[in-house]
Amino acid sequence: MMDKIFRLEHVSKLYGGDQDRAAELLQQGVDKETVLRETECTAALWDINLEISRGEIFVIIGLSGCGKSTLLRCLNRLQEPTSGAIFFDDENILGFNSHQLRQFRRAKLAMVFQSFGLFSHRDVLSNVAYPLEIQGMPKQAREEQAKKYLQMVGLSQYEHTLCQSLSGGMRQRVGIARALCSDAEVLLMDEPFSALDPLVRADMQFELLQLQRKLNKTIVFITHDIDEAFKLGDTVAIMRDGRIIQVATPVEMSRNPQDDYVKKFIDSADRTKVLTAEDIMTTPASLIKITDTAEYALHEMKIYGLSSVYVVDGKLRLKGILLLNDAVELHRSHKPISEEVLKEVSKISRTQSINEFINLVAETPYPVAVVDEDNMLQGLITRASVLSSIG
Repeated sequence: MMDKIFRLEHVSKLYGGDQDRAAELLQQGVDKETVLRETECTAALWDINLEISRGEIFVIIGLSGCGKSTLLRCLNRLQEPTSGAIFFDDENILGFNSHQLRQFRRAKLAMVFQSFGLFSHRDVLSNVAYPLEIQGMPKQAREEQAKKYLQMVGLSQYEHTLCQSLSGGMRQRVGIARALCSDAEVLLMDEPFSALDPLVRADMQFELLQLQRKLNKTIVFITHDIDEAFKLGDTVAIMRDGRIIQVATPVEMSRNPQDDYVKKFIDSADRTKVLTAEDIMTTPASLIKITDTAEYALHEMKIYGLSSVYVVDGKLRLKGILLLNDAVELHRSHKPISEEVLKEVSKISRTQSINEFINLVAETPYPVAVVDEDNMLQGLITRASVLSSIG
């Protein structure tokens, strides 16, 4: 079981109108628009129950107005829930007084905004160091820490540049460095890359994943882009009309969408970036050992209708592949299999996405081997298995 850093129980946020009557209707399953029409109450969130694990990227996705940004802002109480409980490390933050809340925000959380949220009159270094400034850290100490994170996001040479003169991607890097500089446990990211052009956006997604591998922060990330959600998210939650529809890993959600609404989202995603070799690999119909005879290899190929067969040692470590024509020649000459095994074979790891190896599979005349870090054969990828998975 992963350590849960956030736990939300029956969290709702209602605005205006007859909220008691609205809650009754929502409890009955009445849709958001009908509730608004009958009670003049807007249900921004209704009965949200979810858990966020420490160290994961938890992505919340949905169309505009679904409540995803409201939900994010409830996590730091920039917006107060109407009802429910929000636990951080098993402590209900809705019970915090103003002093406790201020300390919680300063020490535990950092936020990255879509609009960057930088001070235009300050240079890059002082923007990044700002969270430490409000914590009272001396100037030299906070600037040394800020420089470390500027180097991490590749902006060391821009320390004394005014933020307004930077490109959009560079300003967003400054925003991320500022959030990291506070050494907060959780980063709250509200559609941080949506204002960037596609190429810069792809770069920033890669940068975020690289930073996460180094720092292992808990990240709650808001987006309306399913490809971005599946690329970044360890866990993805889909929202509609203030409700959580499904929470799952990208692969689980792709395989088993909760309903037609989720399926419609999934259908618009690039599945080659979601599914991995492990998801589509097949068990080899036959394997032969490096010590077997060519006669046995031909026998196996005939039984299973194969034109090639992978060769392993006694511990299933991959030694190569034997092709049908080569096996025939070996049988005629009574030579050992080791003389004709193709040792330079195409190999991939089980964690690689289809997008990373699809060209290799298309260009390789035989199934591609999936191996682990010890070169042990795990499975095979065929053109048919790739096509069936993305069709």
